[in-house]
Amino acid sequence: MVASIIRTIFAQPDREHIEKQFREVTTMLARSHPKVAAMLVDAQPNLLAFAAFPPRHWRQIWSTNPLKRVNKEIKRRTDVVGVFLKAAALLRLAGSVLID
Repeated sequence: MVASIIRTIFAQPDREHIEKQFREVTTMLARSHPKVAAMLVDAQPNLLAFAAFPPRHWRQIWSTNPLKRVNKEIKRRTDVVGVFLKAAALLRLAGSVLID
């Protein structure tokens, strides 16, 4: 239920409505879930950062596909290597994937 209420923030058409909905959601959650409301207020700049971009870019910003792709590539490369004798070797491999 809380997640669906929070999602309404992101379903707004423009920045003005997003900020208005954010205030309404945090006010509503402050009554029933004060800790969640406090977390949202603390995270507001990060949560609403996407609104600074044109609306046509919002879907790509919300997407986790790039992160999933990177994780899949790291998994594929670690499966090829098999065993890492040192943690530093794993970090080098992950770093090289991120640089690519």
